[in-house]
Amino acid sequence: MDNHTIRSCSEGTETPGKYISAIYRHLQILISDRLQPYRIGSGQYIFLLTIAKKEGISQKALSKELLIDKTTTAKAIKKLEAEGYVQRETDPNDKRYHLLYLTESGGLVVPKIQTVLDEIHEKSRAGMDDDEYALMLSLLEKMLCNVSEQVLQRRINDDSTP
Repeated sequence: MDNHTIRSCSEGTETPGKYISAIYRHLQILISDRLQPYRIGSGQYIFLLTIAKKEGISQKALSKELLIDKTTTAKAIKKLEAEGYVQRETDPNDKRYHLLYLTESGGLVVPKIQTVLDEIHEKSRAGMDDDEYALMLSLLEKMLCNVSEQVLQRRINDDSTP
């Protein structure tokens, strides 16, 4: 196939999961490429953005907020701390927990991350008008509610099993 051949963006079985998964993977590649100069991985920026919105959040609360396991959160925070973007302070009310704050460098990089995300977002919705985009979001939200309910029900059933 030469460079001038137009090919379909998708081939094979048509399921929402296929598209959602492919979109996620492609977005992660784009985000990772754009954040590389800041030494921030595509899986780490969400921690910085959340800490920026909730300065002083505990690692435990951050994990819960992002629905990410504690081990993954700890690794991400350790990396962001090593890069000088985040600092951990012992919670004065409970020494077992750490509270998270942006450093000056972290505060400076957050707007740059947001700009990158905004630019990628705009390019990703090319060819969609506002109504189409709103409909897509509404349908995705419905799907999320449906699968979240199934996960919740599974957890309830697992907890009630002796």
